[in-house]
Amino acid sequence: MTTKQKDIIKGVFYGQAIGDALGLGTEFLDKKQIAEFYPRGFSHYSQIVQDKHRSRWQIGAWTDDTDQFLCICDAILSTKNVDETAFAKELFKWFQGSPMGVGMTVLKVVTLPQFTLYPHKASHLVWKITNGKNAANGAIMRTSILGTWDFTNLENVQRNTENIAKVTHWDARCVGSCVIISVIIAELLSNNKLLTAQEIITIADAYDERIKPYVELAQNENIETLNLDEPQAIGYTLKAMASALWAYFHAPDFATGILKVINEGGDADTNAAVAGSLLGAKFGFSSIPEMYVCDLANKAVLEDKFEKYVQLLQTENKKNG
Repeated sequence: MTTKQKDIIKGVFYGQAIGDALGLGTEFLDKKQIAEFYPRGFSHYSQIVQDKHRSRWQIGAWTDDTDQFLCICDAILSTKNVDETAFAKELFKWFQGSPMGVGMTVLKVVTLPQFTLYPHKASHLVWKITNGKNAANGAIMRTSILGTWDFTNLENVQRNTENIAKVTHWDARCVGSCVIISVIIAELLSNNKLLTAQEIITIADAYDERIKPYVELAQNENIETLNLDEPQAIGYTLKAMASALWAYFHAPDFATGILKVINEGGDADTNAAVAGSLLGAKFGFSSIPEMYVCDLANKAVLEDKFEKYVQLLQTENKKNG
């Protein structure tokens, strides 16, 4: 593994967690409310208003988005593989710890009998009960790590991402949007390549025709066209994907991109977690402002997981190389 590849992977880990922790500051707010909460603009954890929702977390702490990202990490560390049953067990163990902010789709799936034995069956059942209309962002918020595992094999990246997304989110829009994020990261790692919008649309079209318009929308330089604070759709997986793609296409650096996404409101911690992973991959960990890294709560936990994960990657690469 090269120094640059390690910097990219660390960028994915820290970009995820920092985006999540910063995004809590505007989560569930519309742009008018953001202007009232933060009249001078929002740019740091220390500004996060301690209202009833936000005060449940320590300043600078990440939320369930990154908790579940680390559940995937722990499953990989324990099995040296990507396995949906191992992830389901980690997810259920996390859920039993009474975490804050569990999404409704995840809640419905993990509480079904025998979820840990048959996670895909549970997920499919919950999706069928909604008549196939539920495409929430609870999978895309966690799966960027899968772009870093076995990243030289894009077919494996795609298959692994599909399997982990489907543990809770069966809908093709959820699965396709997760795969897009993972493949972008894998291409950066393996080929130092930035995917074009058309290449991303090609991936999207293999899953669901409803994904393409959101990829196209993300090409617009004006992020406001994404309507990220739209009340009835803030938790839509394609909104999260589009916000991340907007940052990937247009942001000149990590900080500018992540703050632009966050200050649009809506489900801002999820949007920024996904965007943060992509920006961390594109620009590298070394591009992330030091204040965001130093002031991240539980940084030691994240660093420990990252170091163990990279050591495993290096060991597996030597075996396979």
